[in-house]
Parts: sequence; structure tokens; C-alpha cells
Amino acid sequence: MEAIPAVDLKGGRCVRLRQGRMNEETVFSDDPVAMALRWQELGAKRLHVVDLDGAVEGRPANAEVIKRICAALDIPVQLGGGVRDLAGLERTLELGVDRVILGTLAAREPELALEAAKRWPGQVVIGIDARDGMVAVQGWTEQSQLHFLDAARHFDRPEVAAIIFTDIARDGMHSGPNLESTRQLCQEVNVPVIAAGGVHDLDDVRRLALLAPMGLAGFITGRAIYEGTLDLAAALALAAQS
Repeated sequence: MEAIPAVDLKGGRCVRLRQGRMNEETVFSDDPVAMALRWQELGAKRLHVVDLDGAVEGRPANAEVIKRICAALDIPVQLGGGVRDLAGLERTLELGVDRVILGTLAAREPELALEAAKRWPGQVVIGIDARDGMVAVQGWTEQSQLHFLDAARHFDRPEVAAIIFTDIARDGMHSGPNLESTRQLCQEVNVPVIAAGGVHDLDDVRRLALLAPMGLAGFITGRAIYEGTLDLAAALALAAQS
């Protein structure tokens, strides 16, 4: 199981939001590249980057910063936020990104997202962000009528690199991950599942590790490592044992 640190970009800075609300941000660094290098130096094997501006605007908005992050790191970078079509996906890969996360596109045009996964096998990740079990889109500003398990079943294909599942209510809240929904998802699909939202400390990592035999491939952590409730090096070591 992987512990994957997150760098969320807003206005070129490294921030964290609460439950995805753009007006509830905490700025952690004016230098996202330095922050990304810090997580790599602590032993991270992959970095998770979110273009928050892009997620709301529907187009990549922090391309130059993303390009600099990818150039500075030796580890692969996965990016989500603002990729709404195949041309945008291709441009994002050209920045040096290893994997692109499709969320809104996957919810609104699932067949196009599957086409992308077939065109770039192993480089497309499906982001499923849920509020009360229902998928949210457009930077979490709009609620769909699609249940997260139904969405996941559609993308249970070998070309899909992974499914990232985020419980929006827990994101940035230190409330612990949604273990039950994550367990349901792992049992429902064969695609590797990555959990996001709510991880607070090593006890949460231990609880997530119990899901590794069911297909949980990793978890994303943001606010906890920035505020110090979770030691990334210890989390990496614990996750590697799972």
C-alpha cells in the first residue's frame, strides 16, 4: 500500500481546503516545488497534485507550476483538476505528468473517459468524489444523481490505472477515512483503489492497511502531513508493510 502526499495548487501556491470549499483555504507554502521536493526526500514514491483552480474553471490553470514540479522530481506525479477532454489530457501528459485523474469528465462522459484509458493505458486514473454516497463534479460544486459504486463498476477495466475515492465530507477535516465505503468499493471492483479524505494519524493508516488485501492500493494524505498530525516517513514505512 502506498502513502501518497498531496500538493494542492491554488493561485500558484500550495494550499489545503476544507471539504473542497474554495473560500476555506489554508496556505502552507508559496513554493509548491520546494514542498514537493520535501515529500520526495522523506521517501514518497508518488506525488498527488491537484489543480484546484483548474477543477473549478474546467481547464488547467497552474500548468507552469505543474511543469516545474514534474521537472524537479524523480518520482512520478499524478494530477487531477481541469482536464475535461482528450486534448486537455494530452497537454497535461506533455507537462511531464505520469498519470492524469479524470473526475468530472468520467462522471459526465464515461465512454470518453474509457476511450482515454484505452488510448493511454495505465496513465488514466478515475477520480470518484462522493458526498452522501453521490458523485460530485465540477470541483465538487455540483452534485450528480450517480452513486459512487455505480460509477466505479463502469470503470472496472484493466486499462484504468486506479480509482481514487474521496469522501468529500471528510476531506481536510481530520475525521478519519470513510472505511465502510472504501471497503465496499474495494470489494466491488478489481481496479486498484486509492482512498482520499480524512486521514489524520497513524491509527488511520493502520485501519486502512486492513483493506490492503481487498485491493486498497494506497491512500492520499494532505492536511495531516502539513499540520503534523501524521508523520509522512512513519506513514510510508507502515504502508509499505501492508
